[in-house]
Parts: sequence; structure tokens; C-alpha cells
Amino acid sequence: MIGVVFPDGYRLANLQKSHPRKRFDCGQEQVNHWLRTQALQHQEKRLSVTRVLLDSQNRIAGFYTLATGQVDFSDLPAELAKPLPRRALPVAVLVWLGVDQAYQGQKLGERLLAQALRDCYLAGQTFAFIAVILDCVDDRAKAFYEKWNFSTLPGHPYKLFLNSQTLATMIASG
Repeated sequence: MIGVVFPDGYRLANLQKSHPRKRFDCGQEQVNHWLRTQALQHQEKRLSVTRVLLDSQNRIAGFYTLATGQVDFSDLPAELAKPLPRRALPVAVLVWLGVDQAYQGQKLGERLLAQALRDCYLAGQTFAFIAVILDCVDDRAKAFYEKWNFSTLPGHPYKLFLNSQTLATMIASG
């Protein structure tokens, strides 16, 4: 399995108090607010993990947040739900992903998503889940994730999923 390669001078790290969160601006206030005010608190409480992409000056170029969760059996599409038990089912959750406006257009969002999915896949070798799910903030975000084989959950137009088998195939193909 090949890792994700970021441009020279960039490095991925778990969010720390010393990282300049207040300067981050991806153009989406909900995403900015999460990173600036909630991501570190949730990480300290072990509710989620936020990984930041730092440039050579230690500025946050982008980030993603992962967590675990559950999805109700009845929320899944029939083809995914059919072989599964009728109960709440474990999922990996891509809580947030953002790229600062100063770094947009460099395909960092794609690389961050690829790394987030790789992290999910690796975690799934120890803690099983049936899918990666996420909520989109708008149509633009939805289109971005759909290019990565995410599908809409029935009845939830901005909640997307990527089943674990598709994820494994994506990771295996490099």
C-alpha cells in the first residue's frame, strides 16, 4: 500500500495547541469554526482526531477530522443493508475536511482526502466498520466527494457514504 505524497516542505501532524488555528480560512465559516474552536477540544476528549497539513512555515494549509460513529440499518441503501444485521452499525466518520484559501487549487484537498481514507482503511484493520460517512456543507463539496465514489444515503441528500469494500479496493489499487 502506497502512502499519500504531499509537496516538499509540507508535513502532516495531529492538531496541537501551538498550531495557528485562528488564521485558517477555507471560505466556509462552519469548517473554519470547527478547526478554530472545537477540533482541539474534541481531540482532547477523544471524540475525534484532527490531522493538519502544515507548510514549511508551520501554517495550516489544510486539515481533516476523523471519528467513529453508528448509522441506523434503515438509513442504508438496500444493496448495502441486505446482508447486515438490523441494528445500529459501526462507521468511520469524516467529520470535516478543509483547505485554506491561500492553498486552494494545488490538489491538497484530494491528497488530504486520500490520506483520510487511508487512515480509515488502516483503522478498519483493527476496528471494523461498514462504511465511511460524511455530511456535505454544500453542492460543491458533494460533487467533490462523489468523484471519489461516495454515494448519497437514501433520504439524506447531503449525507454520503463509501462502503468499506469499495474503500479496500481503492486502497489496494493505489
